[in-house]
Amino acid sequence: MTGLFIAVLSGFFLALVAPWVHRLAPRRSGWILASLPFALTVYFVSYIGSLAHGDTFHAEFQWIPFLGINLTFLLDGLSLLFCLLITGIGTLVVIYSGGYLAGHSQLGRFYAYILMFMASMLGVVLSDNAIALFVFWELTSLSSFFLIGFDHEREASRVAALQALLVTGLGGLALMAGLLLMGQVYGTLELTQMMAQGGDALQSSHLFLPILFLVLAGAFTKSAQFPFHIWLPNAMEAPAPVSTYLHAATMVKAGVYLMARVNPLFMGSEVWFWMLVGAGAATMLLGAYLAMVQSDLKRILAYSTVSALGTLTFLLGLGTARAAEAAMAYLLVHGLYKGTLFLTAGAVDHGTGTRDVNELGGLRQAMPITALAAGLAALSMAGIPPFFGFIGKEAIYVASLESTTAQGFIVCASLVANLLFVAIGLIVGIRPFFGQLKETPHHPHEGSVDLWIGPLILGSLGLIAGLAPGAVGHDFVLRAASAVLGRPVETHLALWHGWNTAVALSLVTFAAGLTVFAIRKPLCNAMGALARGLAPVGPARGYFHLLDGTIGLARMVTRVFQSGYLNRYLLFVLFATVGLAGYTLFFRAGFSWPDTVLDVRFYEAGLVVVMLVAALAAVRSRNRLATVIALGVVGYGVGLIFLFFGAPDLAMTQILVETLTVILFVLVFFRLPRFVVLSRSAGMRLLDASIALATGGLMTALILTAVKVQWKPSISSYFSEHSYTLAKGHNIVNVILVDFRGFDTMGEITVLSVAGVGVYGLLKLRARKGDAS
Repeated sequence: MTGLFIAVLSGFFLALVAPWVHRLAPRRSGWILASLPFALTVYFVSYIGSLAHGDTFHAEFQWIPFLGINLTFLLDGLSLLFCLLITGIGTLVVIYSGGYLAGHSQLGRFYAYILMFMASMLGVVLSDNAIALFVFWELTSLSSFFLIGFDHEREASRVAALQALLVTGLGGLALMAGLLLMGQVYGTLELTQMMAQGGDALQSSHLFLPILFLVLAGAFTKSAQFPFHIWLPNAMEAPAPVSTYLHAATMVKAGVYLMARVNPLFMGSEVWFWMLVGAGAATMLLGAYLAMVQSDLKRILAYSTVSALGTLTFLLGLGTARAAEAAMAYLLVHGLYKGTLFLTAGAVDHGTGTRDVNELGGLRQAMPITALAAGLAALSMAGIPPFFGFIGKEAIYVASLESTTAQGFIVCASLVANLLFVAIGLIVGIRPFFGQLKETPHHPHEGSVDLWIGPLILGSLGLIAGLAPGAVGHDFVLRAASAVLGRPVETHLALWHGWNTAVALSLVTFAAGLTVFAIRKPLCNAMGALARGLAPVGPARGYFHLLDGTIGLARMVTRVFQSGYLNRYLLFVLFATVGLAGYTLFFRAGFSWPDTVLDVRFYEAGLVVVMLVAALAAVRSRNRLATVIALGVVGYGVGLIFLFFGAPDLAMTQILVETLTVILFVLVFFRLPRFVVLSRSAGMRLLDASIALATGGLMTALILTAVKVQWKPSISSYFSEHSYTLAKGHNIVNVILVDFRGFDTMGEITVLSVAGVGVYGLLKLRARKGDAS
């Protein structure tokens, strides 16, 4: 199954070369780059037949096997549905981007970002290993940060990108913790192996509730569930292709995918039910309400997307076969009509220079193809037969009516959200194109084929799927719903089930939605006044207060700990070391006095006395040269100790290092500032002395304990026996440094190299300042 690896990794490779492709063929780069997602769409379509018979496909690559981290991919009905949305809509978005951003100086970079995002999303929905899923999950947050902040010269874009990164990134860290705890409970990080063990093992664990809340924190932040929905509307600062791809079809669905994937493990829990149903219903109603009070096309669509995500979440929480079927059907419905509407909103903005619905009207003559695509999507969003949106809406009502818990609340919430969706669909997909033609900043005109082919295809698919619900249900919805529940289910999608309660609710929905659309002006004014009144206490204001508080705390900590004085840095580091290591040594591990500590020869004692006197002289000296000489005496004394105890190579190294250090100090004396004695109070001097003595005493105690205690068998004999046979070296110390512990040495060399580069940069900067003066 190397094809799954190629499918994911090819997107990252094309992202690397996308700027060069655009540079070579700037006018057709969108069509050229779209060939990859199109080929991937065809590739995933080839699996429909096999998956329809219940097959699944695995691919595994050993990544970090001793930690249980492998690059494992799983293709089943659920991941196939998401893969087709990601690659299919991705194809149209890449083509659309070439027309929408034509002539933009950074279009090549944009292609790189959006292809990177596509590959990351494929990694999320295909990963079977929890850690691999988390890695791709965070890559989607990173690439979306670049895409939302693409127009980085505008402050609003930068603020929106940062908000999206912080909210989804922090949720990703919570998700990582939850996945690691799941791995601890199940003894594996492979999701399929967790599913094989079942949800009882997890729900009976004392870690169940922490895992549930951590996983939902990751899913809710990604899929913009209340109160984490605030980042999604602000992300509309991104270009229209980004809004279409990330915020209608893919990224915001990642949280939905996660909840659907782990649903068999959490299903049946009361906490899981109420968290998903409660948060989903609240998000569904709030999003629809806030969409009604907006006038910007993209913000209307953004809040309606928040509402749709809430709908998907509460359907997953219901946990029934009909609810799983409705969730997967509505997932497809929403991807088709919302992708169309975002693309048409971008085309309208591109062709008229405005997205304000109050300034738009009568565009159908100037933009007939865009009007047709928007009309198809609007009718599907409103749930008008024979569009697939009608089938999805009926499936929601059927699932709500079958609920045995809080049925009245669930049905009423679904009814209110759906009737508002009728009005919203008419506002964004019908109103701008009908009525009297209004004056706009730009003369209205139809865009190039790049701008209308995508929305026309997606809008038409909503109609085609509605006319063939059996095929869509069998090939896509059925296997996806089975994966959501962890057991086979039957599909009931059809355009007509006869007269029943769901049909009656659909009729009420359409009639009430038309009424809301007719009285939208006074109604939106009243709703807007209420929204503005609640804004000061809403989560959006809370986010900025929290961000300001965090930045203020960081500034305070910086003022305290980053004062610019080396002695204060040393004080903090040594104080923390003495406190933490000292507590562990004396109160947890236990201090041990070695048996032979007093076996000291007279010349060893004399050497120690000389080193102590030299160290005291270095501390008390007011002359740099005397200080360097005193430190040199200490260093040479250490070399002699190595020599006394049979380590002449270490002694030679120590003496060479000390000699070089003394020479370097002497050479740079004339560049150093004048020697200044800092005036410090007696209390501060006493504190410095106490910390110094405590640090020295702690190190002495640690060494004495290390001499006495042997927790692990000694490896000295192993090095002696194998230094030549394994590493072909007679010098044991050298063999340890360059072979047995070669990675440690390489790390130390890397640190020194980086420090050297930094020093070189500082010297170059100083030289430039000198030349400028």
